[in-house]
Formats: sequence, structure tokens, C-alpha cells
Amino acid sequence: MKVAVVGGTGVLGKPLVAELAKRGGEVLALSRKPGPALPEGVAHRRVDLTTGDGLAEALAGVEVVVDASNSNPRNAGPVLVEGTERLLRAGADAGVRHHIGVSIVGCDKVPMAYYKVKVEQEEAIAAGEVPWSILRATQFHSLLGWAFEQAGRLRLRPTGKAPLQPVDAAVAAARLAEAVHAEPVGRLPEVAGPQVLTMSELAAAWRRVRGQRALPVRIPAVGRILRPVREGALCNTGAAAGGPTFEQWLAGG
Repeated sequence: MKVAVVGGTGVLGKPLVAELAKRGGEVLALSRKPGPALPEGVAHRRVDLTTGDGLAEALAGVEVVVDASNSNPRNAGPVLVEGTERLLRAGADAGVRHHIGVSIVGCDKVPMAYYKVKVEQEEAIAAGEVPWSILRATQFHSLLGWAFEQAGRLRLRPTGKAPLQPVDAAVAAARLAEAVHAEPVGRLPEVAGPQVLTMSELAAAWRRVRGQRALPVRIPAVGRILRPVREGALCNTGAAAGGPTFEQWLAGG
């Protein structure tokens, strides 16, 4: 089987490419830049979702596409929606039989601009010609770790009662690898981290591991955007998977 992972050098794409390589078959990592060293036997192909450059050549002979691409919020629409549409058209032309997308648990419940784009991306996948599956995951440990590190540079530590359920990207990658070797099913069972913790509890874990003093700054859970987060919109306790907790991930990183 020939599999192409779009965003194959990113936070999710890198462990996914490694997992697929272990399972056998031909694996391609697609991205705008080569990125870090790839596992043995994995080839890189340069593509650009915003223009479609390289997609036709990269998808020649590919049976399954996993779109693990990401974008900064400013460019999310052109990459994640219009880029997905280009990717699906190229996939249909190439005879791809299964397109697998990645989305966010609760993205349809939180009226944040980036989450609205993720919903539009899901809709584009469902409307495309290629049979599809979509996996929704909770926030990756690396995203929260990055956010705390950025705040820490300002000697700040975000706190609050909003519950989150972060998951290791490798756990989501393993679930995607299983989907690659299965048939398209539409919406896949969601995947979430092993613990539901408040922002304050996550911040405390970051402080324990990093040992960095920072001024706690409370994030009020009010308004149209933060209220559903406070109510648990970004969690799914029924989808709790294995893998390290946020604190264990920090300690091992």
C-alpha cells in the first residue's frame, strides 16, 4: 500500500509517518519543506496546499492520503479549507481510495475562528469525491506545552477552571495508522487524553516539571467563546486513550 501523509514533518505527521513505516508499505511525507530526518524508507515530496503545487506528482499511485497539515490562524482558511479542496481534487484525479482528515474534539461547539475553519474543513472532506474518514482529537500535549512556555517567557502562568483533556500526538498517530489499514467509515471514534484537568492544574504540572517561577494570571471563562470551553466542550471522557499524561510528557521531553 502506498500512503501519503500531508504535513508529514509536523507534530502529528512525524509520529504518524514513523508508525506507518513500522507497519510496512510505501510511505511518503508531503510538506512545503523537508523538515527533520525521516525514518528509513520514507521519502519526502514537496507540495503546497495553498497553490496545489506538487500535488498531482506526489499523489501518483497513492491509495490512502492522511491530511495531518496545520496552519497558523491567520492563514487557516486558505490552507485548511481551500487547500483541502485542492488536495481532494488531486486525490480524486489520482485514484485515491481513502482520504483521512484530522480535526478537533468540540470544534463545532466553540465559536472560535480557527475552530470554525476546522468545521469547514470537515464539510469540505464530506463533500469531496474521495471516500473519507475523520478523526477528532483533543489538544496535543505539545500545544499546551508551547503555550505555557510562551507565557513563561513573560513570567506569566495562565490559570483557570476550564477543563482540558490533552493527548500525546503519538496516540492519535497510532489511531490514524489503524484507519489507514481499514476502510473509509466517515466519522471515526474520537481520541482524547487520559486525564481531564483544569488550566490551573495543567499550569501546576508545568511549574513542577519546569521549576520556573511565574505570576499566575487567571483566564476568565466568560463570553461566547470561553463559556463552552468552561462547560467541557473540548473534552470527551468516553474517548480517553492511553499514553502519557501531560505531566509525564513534560518530564520525558
